[in-house]
Amino acid sequence: MSEKKAVILLSGGLDSATVVAMAKAEGYQCYSMSFDYGQRHRVELQAAERVAQQLGVIEHKVVGLNLNGIGGSALTDLSIDVPESPSLGIPITYVPARNTVFLALALGWAEVLEAQDIFIGVNAVDYSGYPDCRPEFIEAFERMANLATKAGVEGEGFRIRAPLQYLSKAQIIQTGLANGVDYALTVSCYQADDEGRACGKCDSCRLRAEGFANAGVADPTRYF
Repeated sequence: MSEKKAVILLSGGLDSATVVAMAKAEGYQCYSMSFDYGQRHRVELQAAERVAQQLGVIEHKVVGLNLNGIGGSALTDLSIDVPESPSLGIPITYVPARNTVFLALALGWAEVLEAQDIFIGVNAVDYSGYPDCRPEFIEAFERMANLATKAGVEGEGFRIRAPLQYLSKAQIIQTGLANGVDYALTVSCYQADDEGRACGKCDSCRLRAEGFANAGVADPTRYF
């Protein structure tokens, strides 16, 4: 078995599932991490468990947080409606500091596991304009990771891997299918119901549906 290890942020959505499959195809022992952070629905955590099992990760960890304690996002504050049409600027579905917090915790686990690589499914092409999905953020976090850790100072350091960064949603789907992802297991919708069915109206649903259409692949998403 390969000795190289990777910690992979796994939300249960289409992009992060693809990243797990890509890391596995590169020969990594995969350790996936999800967060119960006070998000609008928890079905994505169930989806993450399914994906982790289907793709054969070594260990799947769910960490509890309380980002709904600070609010500021339609995904963590139930009093803010999820927008169902495109908006200008950074949308209200942006969760303040989410990827910074998630990557910091993944960094801690990676250091414990002696893993050098941390994978995240951010994308700068077909995305909603979140500032913590940009290449500049990933590069800056990697620099910080290697300044802030014992492994960065005394060891071989860390790489923050964002393999979907410049892929379209259609290319992501094609890549995932080539690496064995079952997208029927995933949940992308910002306001999915308790059965994991999607609204078909939010930004995430729109980008996902366009991706399957552009890839020429049947969309396995269930809608309510």
